[in-house]
Amino acid sequence: MSINATFFAQIAVFFLLVMFTMKFVWPPIAKALDERALKIADGLAAADKAKAELSSANKRVEDELARSRTETASRLADAERRALTIIEEAKAKATDEGSKIVAAAKAEAEQQAVKARESLREQVAALAVKGAEQILRKEVNAGVHADLLSRLKTEL
Repeated sequence: MSINATFFAQIAVFFLLVMFTMKFVWPPIAKALDERALKIADGLAAADKAKAELSSANKRVEDELARSRTETASRLADAERRALTIIEEAKAKATDEGSKIVAAAKAEAEQQAVKARESLREQVAALAVKGAEQILRKEVNAGVHADLLSRLKTEL
């Protein structure tokens, strides 16, 4: 055989191989590549959709956090106002209670002062009687002179 005949035989076999590959091998490979490209495109579309959903979910979360923060701030402000009101009420109640205690203490002091004056009057009356007894050098009957002693007590 010559190189030219071999060359033509090789070209014929090559074309038969190319025809066989194009007829039986290439379509399943192309189909698999197309399916793979479709899966990749679907995956990318799903990723874009998930990214958009994530973005909207993040937006909703931020909105909810902002609403929660404002609600918390308003509740704290209400609690502070209520605490101030309670403190003011407690101060007013304490002031009223303090004034009642002071009034009671003043009344008790006044009663004690009256008792002390009464006691002092009685002691002064007794001293006056003893003094008069000493001056007169005779015994003064307290029962007989009770009226005199009571007048003396009121004068003192």
